[in-house]
Amino acid sequence: MPKYMTKQRKTLISYLSAHADEKLSAKQIEADLSGEGISISAVYRNLSDLEKEGKVRRVNQSGSREVFYQYTDGAHCRESLHLSCQKCGKTYHMNTLGADMLVKNLAQSDEFTIDKANTVLYGVCKDCQKQGV
Repeated sequence: MPKYMTKQRKTLISYLSAHADEKLSAKQIEADLSGEGISISAVYRNLSDLEKEGKVRRVNQSGSREVFYQYTDGAHCRESLHLSCQKCGKTYHMNTLGADMLVKNLAQSDEFTIDKANTVLYGVCKDCQKQGV
């Protein structure tokens, strides 16, 4: 059940939705919102609540002990498979045609239904491939 919409929660959700394709640490969020009067404890508390509500996904990056959060409550995000670059850390929405084909093929061949909003495929993005990063 969604919590009461406090000013801090509203500010945090607005910030997260504006950065939906990014993985952000609580420290980054708190630093970016420092002028809004949101404490680090309020950031953690609200992120925890948003995660329980399915509006935020908690992400651990390979090779890092730091926890990152990504907003997933936007309609486009809920209906997309996610591609995450292991080099630069960016997360992208997979194109609809490719995602639909993958979901359909898995449903037919393996009788398995994918939860699009919570599925992340890891690899290397085209920009990092070009740079040889």
